[in-house]
Amino acid sequence: MSDVAGELCRWLDEGREFAVATVVSVNGSAPRGPGAALAVDREGTAIGSVSGGCVEGAVYELCVRALEDDGTRVERFGHSDEDAFAAGLTCGGVIDVLVTPVGARAPVRQVLRSALSAAVRGEPGALARVVRGPADLLGGALFVRPDGSCEGGLGGDPELDRTAAAEARALLDGGRTGTVDLSADGSRCPGGLTLFVESSVPPPRMIVFGAIDFAAALVRVGRFLGHRVTVCDARPVFATRARFPEADEVVVDWPHRYLRGTATDARTVLCVLTHDPKFDVPLLKEALRMPVAFVGAMGSRRTHADRERRLREAGVGERELARLRSPIGLDLGARTPEETALSIAAEIVAARRGGTGAPLTGSDVPIHRDDRDDRHDRDVERSAAGAA
Repeated sequence: MSDVAGELCRWLDEGREFAVATVVSVNGSAPRGPGAALAVDREGTAIGSVSGGCVEGAVYELCVRALEDDGTRVERFGHSDEDAFAAGLTCGGVIDVLVTPVGARAPVRQVLRSALSAAVRGEPGALARVVRGPADLLGGALFVRPDGSCEGGLGGDPELDRTAAAEARALLDGGRTGTVDLSADGSRCPGGLTLFVESSVPPPRMIVFGAIDFAAALVRVGRFLGHRVTVCDARPVFATRARFPEADEVVVDWPHRYLRGTATDARTVLCVLTHDPKFDVPLLKEALRMPVAFVGAMGSRRTHADRERRLREAGVGERELARLRSPIGLDLGARTPEETALSIAAEIVAARRGGTGAPLTGSDVPIHRDDRDDRHDRDVERSAAGAA
């Protein structure tokens, strides 16, 4: 629900009653992933989307019905070959949608307020909700913070809340959203109860090293993709707020020293645009040994060959060098800073989502991939372990 968190917080502050529909499971190809949400208030106002248009009308009606009968429900939508007018996904996938009424006195109201407020403030947290199980537990909600403190409850056995909190915290630690199968008594053996855990984490970081014209364009694209973007350069005459007004931060420091002291995680993207050995080599020596999502460096093929030689001389191993994406970007024939920024962003998305970078026309690869993010996270963890 993070995509509509701000609007829903306003609705809560205004005392509106509404129903919220959330995608809790996706199988096959679907326009939007788990966590996508659509909400409808008693006046019929709608915000958000669960499918990009395929089943919006049907989900809207489910929200209206939930407000009328105060009933929580889970509905499945898929492509219907038998009835061309049936509500279904034309892309051929299947989604499960949880519809929850949020009345003035609904127990879930305060839990949602805490979860949504944290998301708006950029604070990490995980919202766990029952999407399969006994009717009296369906829709039960528990908000879990990184320190383990909780609000709300799923109902039933107290051990269920404790187990759910532990499972939600584990997903939150990895910044992941997904489902967990438990038993109603709280045991971890799958036994007829499924939780949907939606993690809300601060935006991933993009750190751009090198205060050049290409960096200004990349800052804009990085912000568009949802990153918190930092520009770092050791030259104060170039690293100025006036030159990079759209960056979240502009830092004057030696790149390797800044990287060593700043916070990064498995979602962080590092783009090295300096193509100057005195900056690149010590910076990349640090970067290639960190468990980050992406390390790319700009330069010609000759510059890349010279850079690899210098890194080997500095003690960087072949396994670490294999993580370096250089020359950075996909082959789009880019010339201008904006085109180059687009090619870099395209490679970052492809690396994150497991894409090939090839045209979809004439290709038979899946357009939407189900579990690439989890595999990517595991690959990053393995690379970090190997580097250590």
